[in-house]
Amino acid sequence: MSPRRSVVLGSTLTTIFVSIVNMVSALTESFLFEQRNVSRRPAGETKTVRWMVDLPEETSSAALLQSSCDRLPASQMARSIRKYRSSRGRTDSDEAASTDCFTQTRDQHGSGSRKKSGPRDQPKTDDLLRRRSGVDLPYYSAIKALRAYSSLHGNLVIPRRYRVPYTKDYANEWHGVDLSTIYDMKWWQRNVKSKPDRVAELNQLGFVWERLQPEWNLILEALITYRTLYGNLLVPSSYVVPQGDNRWSKATWKIPLGNCVYRIRSRSDFLRDDNAGSRRDQLDGLGFVWDAQERRYRIFYAALRHYAKLEKCGAFSVGRSISISIPSNYIVPSEDLWPNELWGYPLGAKCIAVRQKDLYVKDKPERKQMLQKLGFHWGGNADLGWLRVVHAAAIYSRMHDRYLDVPYHFKVPAPSTTEHDGQEWPWPEHLWGLPLGQRLKDVRTKDTRDHALCASTGRFCSDPPFFSR
Repeated sequence: MSPRRSVVLGSTLTTIFVSIVNMVSALTESFLFEQRNVSRRPAGETKTVRWMVDLPEETSSAALLQSSCDRLPASQMARSIRKYRSSRGRTDSDEAASTDCFTQTRDQHGSGSRKKSGPRDQPKTDDLLRRRSGVDLPYYSAIKALRAYSSLHGNLVIPRRYRVPYTKDYANEWHGVDLSTIYDMKWWQRNVKSKPDRVAELNQLGFVWERLQPEWNLILEALITYRTLYGNLLVPSSYVVPQGDNRWSKATWKIPLGNCVYRIRSRSDFLRDDNAGSRRDQLDGLGFVWDAQERRYRIFYAALRHYAKLEKCGAFSVGRSISISIPSNYIVPSEDLWPNELWGYPLGAKCIAVRQKDLYVKDKPERKQMLQKLGFHWGGNADLGWLRVVHAAAIYSRMHDRYLDVPYHFKVPAPSTTEHDGQEWPWPEHLWGLPLGQRLKDVRTKDTRDHALCASTGRFCSDPPFFSR
């Protein structure tokens, strides 16, 4: 081989080797760049950068960017252009084209930040409207909104925090605005004060002038009315002053009174300024219940105690102690024997809730002790019924030489003048009328609690011959 051919061959091989090294270097660099972007990429993003090192020389960077702009974030597109142009030795001839393409892509995908476009990126016009008050809008616009509300609802008793709906009935500037702010003193001072023509116009629409006062005055008036109607201030949390009820002042209609009472108790709403002391005195004068749970327990205890006193059971039992047994469906009757505030009280249902759900007594051991001293039975009426059967069976066995042969139709008798004959009656009053024969038949046929009955009578047997049919 001639020296010249050797030089040419060596130069060709060197060129090929340099090209291979450059290609490998570019691929390695792109791979490392992609790995860094993957680590920074938000979760769920699967877009990748395509390095087209095999494109022909005539391919411009603008064409490369245009072909892949659908799949690249804007920040990566700019880096891709610079890397590709530097690897291809491009001049600045196509800088304008690439810049235009990048600008177009940035407008489509957003700026280089990773924040995604969506409803939150839109102008928050609705939020601004909601924060606006009707006090800031002109009177002529407000009067149109009031006419629209009056035509739809027949009055101007606007609920608190009433947001104007997005309908064609109202002007666009009122959409989402709190219409009840027209009952603010600022609105009156700005738009109505010393303007009799506007006062007359509002009177024709049925404007509720009583609403133009502090909200505390209206709540206090509603509490006074509630106590007058119901005798207490145990307002349910969901209670709202009914609209159209003439027993209530029109200015208090639709007040969420139950929610207001809850906020007064739990958060001391309306009691945080300089008038807190006088307002507390007003509430105490009305009999405001600061602890509703304690109040309800006191009512239950009073009803249970009165029942025990009337029935001579529990702590009021004479002679042998008798637990309080109240039917599950018992409701305090509307009679003179009971206080008026307890009439209609579901005492039976409350007793079941206390036993099964720890109503009023959960994490309150002192209340459990109070009920136990009163004679409240925690086992339920079923256990009390069984104890009555055992007691009656023991008396019957003692009267019949410890032999329990009870006729099926036998009921514990009440004393009479002929049978009593001046002697002490063996059957206690709480057992009178108990169908002992039927109960013992149930014990024999159902084979329940025989061991307890045997222990109490001494000679009970479930064998049929020992019973009278």
